[in-house]
Amino acid sequence: MPDLDAEDAKLVTLARGARGRIGASTGAALRDETGRTYASANVGLSSVSLSALVLVVAQAAASGARGVEAAVVVGGEASASDILAVRDLGGVGVAIVECSADGTVASRVVT
Repeated sequence: MPDLDAEDAKLVTLARGARGRIGASTGAALRDETGRTYASANVGLSSVSLSALVLVVAQAAASGARGVEAAVVVGGEASASDILAVRDLGGVGVAIVECSADGTVASRVVT
């Protein structure tokens, strides 16, 4: 996999930080159409379980984002529902970078 540009590397750092703060298995980060960034970790409660990427898309939407430039998942893979959530906000063609826990790029998925 090619190296990430500086903006996408920042997303990896944010996702790793969100994951590490609570000891979650997965973190995610997203950059919206204006360049604002959002980060989250997966949440598993007895009443609800949400992926990090779905949560970060929800944060962006709740903050008024109207598009997605890029997204990353650290420590996991983007599920079908994750991809659909990014597509709902960002449309077709948004790259989702999947990284190992150390931030090494494993693969890319395009919505």
